[in-house]
Amino acid sequence: MVRDDLYITVPSFFRCPISLDVMKSPVSLSTGVTYDRSSIQRWLDSGKNTCPATMQVLQTKEFVPNRTLQRLIQIWSDSVNRRRDDSPEESTHSVLSYDQVKDIVKVRDIENDDFLGNLSKIASFAKESDMNKIFLAKLDGFVSMLVEILSNVKDVNILEKVVRVLELILNKIEDQEQLTNLMLKKSTTNQDCLNSLLLVLQQQSLDSRIGSLKILEFIAIDAESKLKITEKEELLSEILKSLSSDPDRRLIDAGLSCLISISMPKRVKLKLINQKIITELKKLITDPNSIVSITEKALKLLEMMCSTKQGRSEISIDSALVQAIVHKMLKVSSVATEHAVTILWSVCYLFRDQRAQEAVTSGNGLTKILLLMQSNCSPAVRQMSADLLKIFRVNYKSCLSSYDTKTTHIMPF
Repeated sequence: MVRDDLYITVPSFFRCPISLDVMKSPVSLSTGVTYDRSSIQRWLDSGKNTCPATMQVLQTKEFVPNRTLQRLIQIWSDSVNRRRDDSPEESTHSVLSYDQVKDIVKVRDIENDDFLGNLSKIASFAKESDMNKIFLAKLDGFVSMLVEILSNVKDVNILEKVVRVLELILNKIEDQEQLTNLMLKKSTTNQDCLNSLLLVLQQQSLDSRIGSLKILEFIAIDAESKLKITEKEELLSEILKSLSSDPDRRLIDAGLSCLISISMPKRVKLKLINQKIITELKKLITDPNSIVSITEKALKLLEMMCSTKQGRSEISIDSALVQAIVHKMLKVSSVATEHAVTILWSVCYLFRDQRAQEAVTSGNGLTKILLLMQSNCSPAVRQMSADLLKIFRVNYKSCLSSYDTKTTHIMPF
């Protein structure tokens, strides 16, 4: 029987007037009409100077992100995905009582044919309410049972179910350190929790892969745990693959968050640089369809990478990357701008890289920095901007006197 609610009606204002597809990155022209970024960019790049919907001549080809509409589209999209992800198998499960959950935990019979079904029922139970999640997180022996399964079971179907349940209750687990110690403890078998998470990451199930990345992020609480996670070269490579192997934004976002969490030690940064993370991050920040959170996190990781000599060198020699970083200033969000300025300050001011300085100049970076100095930026960003102007021997006050600020559009955040 086909569920009627899976026939999705797309609100008309979610569609791009050019492509008629749901907008991935809505931006508004000076005429007030909103388009998908990639569609309107192609229109403008073809030499046209009119608004496609109104045919008004554009006084400026600049556009700004329509974040309100993007949030509405994201909320709608997440709702649709949740409805699609509810498989017939899970929808037919009866909701468990607290006593039934306790009985399943007490028995712990992994060999039982019903065990996989019981895990699905527990997942449905957890999704019912926050109270159920809290109950599971605090239930004596429940979290340790999940970790025990991850440590000893090689059946991917069971592992995926365990990852899904654990990910559902992660934010309700109060003792993060205890979970980390349990997860990273060496197993008496050849299997351990990290190997199990690797197996799940190598599968096709999107939700399970996202769940694995969130679990890894959660248990990376200190230098020791970060290093233990990244000692497994294959696991680190699989985390990095999440940035490029699947176009789903949720997976990319989870992968970036995980990488930010585990990348504090210098040793990890160098491993990631050797595995071409800067190339992957460049693709994300130059993708016209990247959402705000992905751009912010990609810039954050680039900022982390440029704390190493090798990272600074790879960023600086790529003038297109430096110019892309300049382009994101005042274009995405205040967070993205701060990360972008910090990267430029690191390579141009702190480490005096001539190649990066030339790329900033040729990428119209000085104008962006002057605009930033006039905006309501944080004191830290203002100071870094001032330092950059010194490097380029720019007299800020004299520039302002000759700069027509009335005709300058500074995007509000």
